[in-house]
Amino acid sequence: MDYIPLGKTGLDVSVAGLGCGGNSRLGLGAGHSEAQCVALVRAALDVGVNYFDTAENYGTEAVVGQALAGIERDSFVVSTKTQVLKSGERQTPAQVIDCLDASLKRLQLSHVDVYMLHAVKPGDYEYARDVLAPALGDEQRKGKFAHLGITETSPNDPHQDMLKRAVHDDCWKVMMFAFHMLNQGARRDVLPHTLTNGIGTLMMFVVRNIFSRAGELQTAVRELAAAGQVPAALAERDNPLDFLVHEHGAATLTDAAYRFVRHEPGAEVVLFGTGSLDHLHSNVASILRPPLAAADREQLAELFGHLSGVGLVLPDRSK
Repeated sequence: MDYIPLGKTGLDVSVAGLGCGGNSRLGLGAGHSEAQCVALVRAALDVGVNYFDTAENYGTEAVVGQALAGIERDSFVVSTKTQVLKSGERQTPAQVIDCLDASLKRLQLSHVDVYMLHAVKPGDYEYARDVLAPALGDEQRKGKFAHLGITETSPNDPHQDMLKRAVHDDCWKVMMFAFHMLNQGARRDVLPHTLTNGIGTLMMFVVRNIFSRAGELQTAVRELAAAGQVPAALAERDNPLDFLVHEHGAATLTDAAYRFVRHEPGAEVVLFGTGSLDHLHSNVASILRPPLAAADREQLAELFGHLSGVGLVLPDRSK
């Protein structure tokens, strides 16, 4: 495993981080037992993953807590989150603090390393910064968490308008946001500022549906071509990104997706979600491989660098 400083937090974290939400939810999304999910988290520890990202609304905090019970506390890093909005109403500071306490109880931890306000919409940003962040600062001083962070709601904020403001406020030490091969806006709007200000970064939506579900990429590219946003010739290919898979390139589309994000300047933790031990090992292997060929990276930038909001869909909770 490779490790990297998480911004200026003082935390050394694995470049591969286990995301405990998404479609898989450690396997709960596929009907796996809690015991199987606990085994998955421990398998991640065994291959050197030390960053685990969960949230109250993922429903996986208790699983993560079981898996980490008895493990030396300074050998892993945990982040969890609560949303500003619940049932359409803004949470009060007291309610957010209750959520923090409940998360700690489910995780069986006295503190988490990063506590984040989750899926913050642009219209709620000032409330998060000016009302909730100061209240959480009091809890931070009590030792309940080490660093305050914020995450975007990618499907509802495709141009990252919230983060364009947040990167200039010093209360946020960690940020979680979308970045992938067809959604590169953070390279222009977010990452230069996180680098300058020493903000830790957690990269999400790296693979998700667009690169993992049959037909999703082809459909997206056809729609982009019809709108004149990518060359029409791409829409005629069975695999629009087949130029990435070659002898000296990526082994698979998923491999390319992980390597593309991992080696982007300013990208620190690449979050991956899975309920499969085989996928856990293959995902980590991809994240640890060298960068994509320079020519392939240049072609990705030329074809898709101008796009925003592509391939950002909420997890499917219907299963």
